[in-house]
Amino acid sequence: MHLRQPIVSILGHVDHGKTTLLDYIRGSVVAKGEAGLITQHIGASEVPIDYIKKISGPLLEKMKVDVKIPGLLFIDTPGHEAFTTLRKRGGAVADIGVLIIDINEGMQPQTEESLRFLKDFRTPFVIALTKIDKLTGWFPNKGESFLSTWQEQPERVRDEFESKFYGIVGQIASHGFEADRYDRIEDFTKKIAIIPVSGVTGEGVPDLLMLLTGLSQRFLEDRLHITLGEGKGTVLEVKDYKGLGTTIDVILYDGEISTGDWLAVAADTIIVTKVRALLKPNPMKEIRVEKAFRAVSRVTAASGIKIAAPDLGGVISGSPLRAASSMDMLERAKREIKEEVAEVEIDTDNSGVMLKADTLGSLEALVKTLKDMEVPIRKAEIGDVTRQDVMEMKSIPKALVFAFNVKVPEDIKLLSEDNGVKIFSSDVIYRLLEDYEQWKKDTTKRMEDEMLSGASRPGRIKIMPGYVFRQSKPAIVGVEVTKGMVKSNSRLVRDGKDIGHVRELQKQGENVSSAESGDKVAVSIEGAVVGRNIEEGDELDVKLTGHDREILKKLRHRLRGDELELLDEQNKRNI
Repeated sequence: MHLRQPIVSILGHVDHGKTTLLDYIRGSVVAKGEAGLITQHIGASEVPIDYIKKISGPLLEKMKVDVKIPGLLFIDTPGHEAFTTLRKRGGAVADIGVLIIDINEGMQPQTEESLRFLKDFRTPFVIALTKIDKLTGWFPNKGESFLSTWQEQPERVRDEFESKFYGIVGQIASHGFEADRYDRIEDFTKKIAIIPVSGVTGEGVPDLLMLLTGLSQRFLEDRLHITLGEGKGTVLEVKDYKGLGTTIDVILYDGEISTGDWLAVAADTIIVTKVRALLKPNPMKEIRVEKAFRAVSRVTAASGIKIAAPDLGGVISGSPLRAASSMDMLERAKREIKEEVAEVEIDTDNSGVMLKADTLGSLEALVKTLKDMEVPIRKAEIGDVTRQDVMEMKSIPKALVFAFNVKVPEDIKLLSEDNGVKIFSSDVIYRLLEDYEQWKKDTTKRMEDEMLSGASRPGRIKIMPGYVFRQSKPAIVGVEVTKGMVKSNSRLVRDGKDIGHVRELQKQGENVSSAESGDKVAVSIEGAVVGRNIEEGDELDVKLTGHDREILKKLRHRLRGDELELLDEQNKRNI
């Protein structure tokens, strides 16, 4: 049986060392004069088994792995959640993930986001604990295995490592996973393996490649068999290419594609066309920026490839793709694509938010995350935010658009502001959610502020002896606010009897709209007469209407302790 190389997806928080680690692996090959053995395309790095054996051979022998796979294909394309989220359909996904965690920073928001993807879609993974060379006093041993370099480290450095290591193990445990250093694990089906590495010195890289090879061989071999005669892939990008028109960049994860094959790919409907050309970038070049390609007649999984064919204009990034060498295979391929697209569970509501994302996988990831947060979704689509999107949403209460890894042109931003449509835009899902949560807090506070501003608050004042400035029409007296808050226009009562209403408040000669506990102010009280219904030393309470009490009941969390105390006292006395 033909085995393909496993697809390895790199995930983790920004600046935790994902690219540095891959750059070291790629650079190591170049440094050894083996540039022809490693290629980069579609943000992918193909690491052949000969190279893995060269640097990880002793460790592979120790694990007693009979290596059959041809190598590893690392996926390094930012934003393409399809490699984890489409796992449940067996589509273009990572066979195994590498979660990157900086040993000095631990779990961060995007780490948690990545872990949630891996957990929700049941993608097996290991953890690369990066930047061990940044530990104070670390003695570097370039390119050595972790087990080898660990023996060379001073005891103080080991102690610092263990302290940070087990802190991260605890963080991982809080998400429902048991983890430990890979060499301390007896059963890899029960614990997540942690491999300490440095993308700068290369320490631990032999261990990482060995473990990915060994675990893939041992636990994933059944899913690595290549189906000959047909190809299965996912579309990453849709691009115009000079001389060929619209082309698609594809990760082929199973089988093979040859020029002349039938091609079925999802768009608004299923597009059926024929492969006109298969293009691969030159060695050590990336398809996203490369302009020179070499034509090939056949490609086998797992691989990245640019495909030229007629009628590809409506193809959606993240869509499933099938290649078939016969009409019978083509009909089966079309049915499979229909089933895959149908399984993208995007239930919508009459009201709710709009989602726009760059790929089908990204959209599904965003949908799942918002559904978990119980956010209703009105519409979910692939593509940039358009004028039509804004105009459609402007009539929806709480008009919100989540734009993940897509363009929001300046004129669309201005249009959305003019029409009261709020757009959250980012290329990282957790940042979208952070912005949304902050918007919710700000909006809630603003609404509560408006409600509180229109209601009387619990308050008590005491007329200070010797501070009667006017006896009546209106009475003007000096008071101290002993509890709560008093506002202008509040009605005042004593023992439940109406005294009058506050016309004005003055503090240090300046008019103020309210005064709080501890303030001493002059107050003019319409309807009060000193010597008749109020006296020096009297305590007066703010009268609360039924409407006031309803608002205060809803917003008890916004009241201060003295206000709550006074409110409860007044409720008991039915004031």
